Amino acid sequence: MTRQEDASGTTPGHDLRMAVIGAAGWLAGIAAHQVGGGAVGIPLVLAVAAVAMVRRGAARVARVLTACALVAAGVVTSTLLRSEVVTHGPLRALAEDGAVAELTGTVVSDPVEVDGQWGPQVVVRMRVTRLTARGASYRLGGVVVVLGDPAWSAAALGSEVRTSGRLVVADDGGAAALVVAPRPPVRIRGPDVWWRGAATVRESIGAAVAESPVAERELVPALVVGDDAGLPDGLEQDFRTTGLTHLTAVSGTNLTLVVGFLLLLARGLGVRGRWLTVVGLLGIVGFVLLARTEPSVVRAAAMGTVGLLALGTDGRRRGLRALGVAVTVLLLVSPALAVSAGFALSVLATAGIVVVGPGVHAALCRWLPAPVAAAVAVPFAAQLACTPVIAGLSGEVSVVAVLANLLVAPVVGPATVLGLAGGLAGLLSGTLGRLLGALAGVCVSWIVRVAENAADLPVPAVAWGSGALSIGVLAVLCAVVAVTAPRLLRSRRVGVVLGVGSLLVLLGVPGRIAVLPGGWLPGGWPPSGWVLAVCDVGQGDALAVSVGARAAIVVDAGPDPALVDRCLDRLGVRQVPLVVLTHFHADHVDGLAGVLRGREVGTVEASSMLDPAAGFAEVEEVAGGNGLTVTAAPYGLTRRYGDVTVQVVWPDLPQPVAGPGDGSAANDASVVLLVESHGLRLLLTGDIEPAGQARLAADLPDLDVDVLKVPHHGSAYQDTVWLESLDPEVAVVSVGEDNDYGHPHPGLLDALASSGAEVARTDEDGDLAVVPGDDGPAVVTSD
Repeated sequence: MTRQEDASGTTPGHDLRMAVIGAAGWLAGIAAHQVGGGAVGIPLVLAVAAVAMVRRGAARVARVLTACALVAAGVVTSTLLRSEVVTHGPLRALAEDGAVAELTGTVVSDPVEVDGQWGPQVVVRMRVTRLTARGASYRLGGVVVVLGDPAWSAAALGSEVRTSGRLVVADDGGAAALVVAPRPPVRIRGPDVWWRGAATVRESIGAAVAESPVAERELVPALVVGDDAGLPDGLEQDFRTTGLTHLTAVSGTNLTLVVGFLLLLARGLGVRGRWLTVVGLLGIVGFVLLARTEPSVVRAAAMGTVGLLALGTDGRRRGLRALGVAVTVLLLVSPALAVSAGFALSVLATAGIVVVGPGVHAALCRWLPAPVAAAVAVPFAAQLACTPVIAGLSGEVSVVAVLANLLVAPVVGPATVLGLAGGLAGLLSGTLGRLLGALAGVCVSWIVRVAENAADLPVPAVAWGSGALSIGVLAVLCAVVAVTAPRLLRSRRVGVVLGVGSLLVLLGVPGRIAVLPGGWLPGGWPPSGWVLAVCDVGQGDALAVSVGARAAIVVDAGPDPALVDRCLDRLGVRQVPLVVLTHFHADHVDGLAGVLRGREVGTVEASSMLDPAAGFAEVEEVAGGNGLTVTAAPYGLTRRYGDVTVQVVWPDLPQPVAGPGDGSAANDASVVLLVESHGLRLLLTGDIEPAGQARLAADLPDLDVDVLKVPHHGSAYQDTVWLESLDPEVAVVSVGEDNDYGHPHPGLLDALASSGAEVARTDEDGDLAVVPGDDGPAVVTSD
């Protein structure tokens, strides 16, 4: 990155015309997806404004507004036509009727194996060229998603196949239909030579790192061609927390590194002038073939090309102009990108590098070597530009992203280039390919270490609201930082102070305290390696079972949304794959809205006893308002979430029942979970009472657990003999301070303590966390 000067010695400004035109097309695309035909008003307004500028004699402004109107009209028209084809074409009509059809078409995605209800299944996308159903034949070009058996793994990308199956309506907005129960594909024609060549290189890249550890083996192909299907879940979460996700997906960075390597190699071989441009173009085409011609890959290729231009001569002007052209072309070709989060992140990251990066780089070059300054300026500018969108998507702001990107920057390039070189060399010599792959694995191991360690820092990310006001405030703050950063970073002293201060904040010094919306997070909380947290939500239950970095299963939601939301914020929980509501009493379900607030939630399950009716209705309303459906917790089913297994051991109701309606049957029908995590067995009991406890004892004789969530807030109404027989080392009680029920009962606590259990209670100890240890579980309290 260099500062370019014109003949007068001044730095030329940015050429904003194409950027404005691209922005107009982008806004029109968003409007077309949101309001449909009403979006035609945007190009009309722009056209009227252009005419007005002509009358005022502002010809240059009029030309820009005219171009904006034409691009906006093109994007809106393309969006509406594509929507019409998908929603009203013959494929959609037949899918709505559940018709069985014979389809012929081209496979346009790699087959992906997924776990289905009845075993492994394969998902593949297919562009249909001919369709026969109900005695009629059609020629069309719609895309369908095929959900087939493992035989579909042989359907190579680019091949033409024929099959038949039932058409149903697809959830995927970009697909006209979903094909279920299809027959195995009949190959009509294999992939073209370029697809076969790309597949061979991809396989060779995988073979080059086949002997590396799992994380490195899966991350190298992700760096080179964006193939992240095999990445471990924990590593993916660490990458999200630390702002390194762009490394595991196809991005402009991938293309810049790959094509930049090819250009350097070509220059070393004596290639000059226009032939270098030819090499660059061939490199871009080859990258797209390797990474597949999906919209995300084409987008990444376009952004990477802009990045290459920005690094060249007159990059400040050419970069922003090229970005506007890329946005415009991409939206005209694929208008669905207008509402794609990945597109927004790519455009903003590239814009940040082009607009903010040069100033930061120039400031840092006053006291740092140019390569080091670039290594800081590029991730800083990209992350700063993307921060508001990331916060809107995740509800949090990573405070380690710039540092993590800085630490991995020296090895990303070598890892990517060595991975590609290993794949290419492996075509000639397997030994040489594996050697280069091993070197790529060494580079990648550093990236893995940085991601894991940064995610384990006391404050890897700060919770942030995802509402319009919160994101607006954050955008303003980012803009202020973008303007002031170059001035501040000119000073070595200020730069060093900011760098050291950032490290102190990351390490939680002083006092290891970070400010979060809604409260203060004491340092050391949550304790490292916690497996179960019991939230202090007053007289009620709200528990969290850790299933990965910043992810937890939530069992019950307490009586107050604010209290459970605050507790989960303190725990750093942003993803909730499963919410279990043990029963529908208010002290267990009224806080559900707080669990769902700003978090990615998978499934909501509850007791099959729909009693009291008012509680069940409230839960359905809250869940439905967040696009979720409440289902019955599946009795007897064991599921795995990361390294944690969860089994529903009660109630054994075959189907949901209404109950008497007054809540009297709810406690004994509480969902009881048996959880195994990191060598500990936990029994989470809801409010189950002696009758249910006796049934459970009969169903699970000789049950032994390490941690017991004491039923019903420690009430006196217990089968104490059974609770003691469980032989827990830790017993936790979720109970409100000075409650009117006499919970927890002193006699019960004495009995548990006498049996050898360490008893902890939220009314006296605040939030509780159970952590595994060499000598069994231990309890850490927040107070």
